Amino acid sequence: MHSRRRGKAGSEKPLLAPVPSWVQYKKDEIETLVVKLAKQGISPSQIGLILRDSYGIPDVEKLAGRKLGKILEEKNLAPEIPESLQALIKNAVQIKKHMETNKKDMHSKLGLQRTEAKIFRLVKYYKRTGRLPENWKYK
Repeated sequence: MHSRRRGKAGSEKPLLAPVPSWVQYKKDEIETLVVKLAKQGISPSQIGLILRDSYGIPDVEKLAGRKLGKILEEKNLAPEIPESLQALIKNAVQIKKHMETNKKDMHSKLGLQRTEAKIFRLVKYYKRTGRLPENWKYK
């Protein structure tokens, strides 16, 4: 949004790829692994990486029938604040801390404004979709 580049790059998953035959885990085993990792305090994105790298599970959604986030929501283990919003808030806090010692750093000031604009847009979206309560405020 704030850069001059165009288009979007990166790989995308195939739409209707079949479940790989080499995966040994069943649906209920995957759900128990997800719950076990979530109870250890691991974030959803890290759970996906651990399942991919350590257990050889390429895609939770194809094998379990629903997304990892939905599994966590059903078991009441989903984080209160979505992970993407948490990362942006953490970034904004770091920039504010930097700005306290470097008051004339205008590039960081612009970066903080852009980060907070992203936060406000994301909060509006999460409130609209019901993932955040209506009275939630970013401070």
